[in-house]
Amino acid sequence: MADLYCRVDADVAGRQGVCKASGRCCRFEEYGHRLYVTHAELIYFYATYLQPGINPANNDHEADTAALPRTAGFPLPLYKGDGEFAPGCPWQVQGMCTARDARPLGCRIYFCDADSRGWQGPVYEYWHQQFTAIQARFGIDYGYVEWRHGLSLLRRALADPIAGQAGVATGRDQE
Repeated sequence: MADLYCRVDADVAGRQGVCKASGRCCRFEEYGHRLYVTHAELIYFYATYLQPGINPANNDHEADTAALPRTAGFPLPLYKGDGEFAPGCPWQVQGMCTARDARPLGCRIYFCDADSRGWQGPVYEYWHQQFTAIQARFGIDYGYVEWRHGLSLLRRALADPIAGQAGVATGRDQE
């Protein structure tokens, strides 16, 4: 997966998309979109940031966030008090991504830059097919879920590995 993400990054860099580091892309409700990920991306994210024994505060990109309260390895809360998802990505802290190494495909391809919109869709589809092929190669059931829903499944898997495995494998919420 790391190699595939490097190839995605090289492809996108060659297209010269402009990231203004505004963080709008991570504030899903405010910006009017959703981020979807494959099961392979969730598994890679888990292995990189959420696997037991890994402390996200040790990530180089999180040096300024070590003092923030963490819930099950998440730098910011996944849910609001009413049980709904908190707005935006829980890995965006103080306007910056704290999970850059394992950030999903959509985070690597989509920019606020209007000049990038013409190539984003086709490029995303191409690389999504590559991730789908990896899932098939390793016998991972195809799954494509909203980012925060996938994170909630991972968090549940951390709390209850048996129930969580079933949720990630099928993409169904176990509550």
